[in-house]
Amino acid sequence: MEPALFAELVALALMAGGPQAAAQPQPTEPAPTPEQRVIDSEGPVARADQWARACKDWDDWDKPAPPFRVYGNTFYVGTCGITVLFVVSQHGTVMIDTGTETGVWHALRNVGRIGHDPTRIGLLLYSHEHFDHGGGMAAAQIYTTTPLLASPEAAEVFRTGKDDPRDPQAGMHDPMRPAPHVIPIEPGRPVTFGGIAFTPIATPGHTPGALSWQWEACDKDACKTIVYADSLSPVSRDDYRFTDHPDYVAAYRAGIARLRALKCDILLTPHPSASDMLTRARTGAMEGGMTCAAYADARTTALDERLAKEAAAK
Repeated sequence: MEPALFAELVALALMAGGPQAAAQPQPTEPAPTPEQRVIDSEGPVARADQWARACKDWDDWDKPAPPFRVYGNTFYVGTCGITVLFVVSQHGTVMIDTGTETGVWHALRNVGRIGHDPTRIGLLLYSHEHFDHGGGMAAAQIYTTTPLLASPEAAEVFRTGKDDPRDPQAGMHDPMRPAPHVIPIEPGRPVTFGGIAFTPIATPGHTPGALSWQWEACDKDACKTIVYADSLSPVSRDDYRFTDHPDYVAAYRAGIARLRALKCDILLTPHPSASDMLTRARTGAMEGGMTCAAYADARTTALDERLAKEAAAK
């Protein structure tokens, strides 16, 4: 970790209560009412258009970016090139993805900047088991002592740090640092945390254990359904052929079909530019723009083109 960044994170944690506060017994709170579903941050939250001005399309994965409110209780705390999301409930907070081993510290710093203690994140979720999105998961767990929920396929990757041999990119990158506390979950069964239901949707293809997530974010009386859709791009090592793995391709298409059918008011993706997030952010709001159906269609086209290229190369 960068020394200056570590010092800043410690200062933010101490200002917010820090590990010492986390060790103290916490009072039991009543269940939140519908009116309490939105928690306003008191920190310096940028507007979406300010984030868009600080970043560019397909930007560097570790380039620091200002945090901004996506909608209601959902915030963007990632870097310019990698999405990390932070969801606030009445009873705790959730981080989805971490970025790289370097990017995770920028994300945790952004959590502090929007007025929340980065040491007390209550739950960790992920999109897919690659180093650019989950490489900081072990560091985040050690820093926060927070469990990670993962599909059975991804759970093994996060536990060991080693690629699933079925991953089209297996062997392309160095192993990740093993995450110390991973809990397997069943895709399709909602996970309720702090009164918010996060539904994991199995969307394998980019990796075997990839998940997309759907939840509801509310701003006063208006609620929007957010979908954090996995990358679903057919990227692989040079010697991998999707056509040699028909069962994997069938699961890939089934995941895209699940995604296409989702209710989806706001679409977010692990690489912001994959769903034109910056284009939308420049308008000052994240609603509108690319839909889940349009994103699914684009992923289907990419897969079809990859399969056609493989067939032509025979």
